[in-house]
Amino acid sequence: MLTDPLFYAVAIPAVILLGLSKGGFVGVGNISMPMLALAISPLAAAAILLPILIVQDAVGIWAFRRDWDGTVLKVMIPGAAAGIFLGYLFAAQVSGDVVLGAVGILSILFALHRLWLERGGRLVAASNSPVWVGALFGAAAGFTSQIAHAGGPPYQMWVMPRRLPRDVLVGTTALFFGAVNWIKVPAYLALGQFTTPNMLAAALLMPVAILSTFAGVRLVKSVSAERFYTAIYILMLLVGLKLTYDAFS
Repeated sequence: MLTDPLFYAVAIPAVILLGLSKGGFVGVGNISMPMLALAISPLAAAAILLPILIVQDAVGIWAFRRDWDGTVLKVMIPGAAAGIFLGYLFAAQVSGDVVLGAVGILSILFALHRLWLERGGRLVAASNSPVWVGALFGAAAGFTSQIAHAGGPPYQMWVMPRRLPRDVLVGTTALFFGAVNWIKVPAYLALGQFTTPNMLAAALLMPVAILSTFAGVRLVKSVSAERFYTAIYILMLLVGLKLTYDAFS
């Protein structure tokens, strides 16, 4: 992997998009894991990205450490932990092709969901929904995050209708996914994915992720976001179709 040009051809753009997502282009980083899965196994791809996500989460948590909503975290983190455990059981019990297919299907669903939202569609929980609904959305976020680092949509479906102040929303999101990503560490250890090659790859890609995060902060104010997002989600749809085809062929 570390000497394979194909790996770097997809890994570098994938990590750049992950950094841009953390820097302000929210959501585009969800394509990073499916892109990496084009070149290596989905579990290895997720394990490589996990340390990068943890480092990026730390920056966001520090920046918004005083702005967060305790109710959201109290409701959703336990649900997310249960979802992560279910995602671990799923990955441990099925073949690599099934995991690849799951990543592909999640990529397709996420891309279609985002393209639909861009055209005015809505799919959210009621603003006064009970806490057990939040726990279910937390479980869905944990499961999809464990499989494909794609926990954003379920999380947003329950949190966004609550109309939290901007800084509180950003801080709560950083804390939630910071906790989720640390909870995933034992699962990836149990799956045997923190191998030396995977961690070396993560270390090599870390500077790219950090630089692209700062680039995202600068570019988000000057780039035409609408066309950029549409292009990324169409690309994610195509990547998801390719992964699904590879898994079931």
